[in-house]
Amino acid sequence: MSATTIIDTTTLGALIRYTDGSPKPPARFTKKLAAWERSNGMGLLVKKEPPRAYPTWTAPASFTLHEGNFASDGVILVTIMRSHSADSALVFEVAEEPKAGQVRVLLEFGGSTELLHLAESVTAAELWIAKEGYRNARLEIVGDFEGDRVGDADLAA
Repeated sequence: MSATTIIDTTTLGALIRYTDGSPKPPARFTKKLAAWERSNGMGLLVKKEPPRAYPTWTAPASFTLHEGNFASDGVILVTIMRSHSADSALVFEVAEEPKAGQVRVLLEFGGSTELLHLAESVTAAELWIAKEGYRNARLEIVGDFEGDRVGDADLAA
């Protein structure tokens, strides 16, 4: 599916796989492998942005995938996020949708909604918010049907 389809139909918290269709090179070709990995990977859909008009050009719609963290002694040092625009030539696939009953921890920022965490329960989400210290986070329970919001609650710490 195209990047535009991901933006239009996929919910936050979905696991997205993307590829350029090329075969994976052998591990001994480290530079070719690194280049291949930039165009072939997987991440959690955390943000969708509408097109933005600037005085000299218009940025296309885009989405951001959380691909992973690098940590040391339980402290996250680097978070890997990759954004893809609607006009991307890559092929995207929804590998996994969030399960019904999971809880999205969302934050409104810069005119869009960003997924901070996907928890297994409301209790787990509230514990995560208390630990991380987000004051304006909002909870949203994933419904049985795509786009169906079973419930949500606003939290202020």
